[in-house]
Amino acid sequence: MKVLITGANGKLATYVIRALAGTHDLVLFSRRQPRAEFAQYPWIQGDLTDFAACQRAVKDIDAIQHIGAQPWPVDHPSMRERAAEQGYSFDATFKTNMLGTYYLMQAAVEADVKTVVMAGSNCALGHGFRISNTPFPISRLPIDETHPTFPEDSYSFTKRAGEDHLASYSRAYGIRTYVTRIAGICPEERRKQIAANAKPISGWSEWLWCWVGSEDVAEAHRLLMEKAESLPVHDVYFLNADDTTCLEPSREIVERYRPDLLPVVEKLEGHQSFLNCDKLKNAVGWEHKTSWRQYLS
Repeated sequence: MKVLITGANGKLATYVIRALAGTHDLVLFSRRQPRAEFAQYPWIQGDLTDFAACQRAVKDIDAIQHIGAQPWPVDHPSMRERAAEQGYSFDATFKTNMLGTYYLMQAAVEADVKTVVMAGSNCALGHGFRISNTPFPISRLPIDETHPTFPEDSYSFTKRAGEDHLASYSRAYGIRTYVTRIAGICPEERRKQIAANAKPISGWSEWLWCWVGSEDVAEAHRLLMEKAESLPVHDVYFLNADDTTCLEPSREIVERYRPDLLPVVEKLEGHQSFLNCDKLKNAVGWEHKTSWRQYLS
């Protein structure tokens, strides 16, 4: 299979490329040159918000691993100063994540691409980057893909809207599209940092202490692409570790800091994640294999 990987110079794309190397013909698409490790693969230089560049990138492509994105809301009230210092325009998140995905999908239709797997985010829930200072309304724990979503910021909104955006191309053109709701992505060095800095928590976090290993994300993306023919034409999957980044058991955290949620707890055993990935596991046989706890002293 000839596979295009967007955002190919990014941290996650590195792991996706490695997961697909040797099994598929890869084409890399990014603004900046990918690392020297991948010099053997064709590289298309360009931006997702350039339709002509997207058209060049998808030529003769069978499947797309859409990894490229603006990974935080540059227009968020608390992040505008940081964004300005880094040279981002106020609309960079919306342009890249919405217009860029639109251009890529329009080019994919023209090129008769069969399958697209997109890196989404669990932020599609709306539990992070809250602007209103109101708590995220939790209907049940753990949370699965049927839980209502309440995004407030541009990043969370574009990730949630991107799911419906891809679904529309599946309905209209029959392209098989899959979106993963990924947690905080952790390569090995980050997992070691989590263990080194682990300490008892002091309160509830809207972020729900979610994480996922970089290698595990790449494996999920590979499985979704390779097993697409056995899946619904479109679907969305949480993609998170089986546990949290906490030392405390998950139910104990709820009992101590959010006892009001106890009536909606369905099952929380040990350090079980507050997000449920059973749908992905049942669909393609994915397993989360990495751990940060192995580095605890």
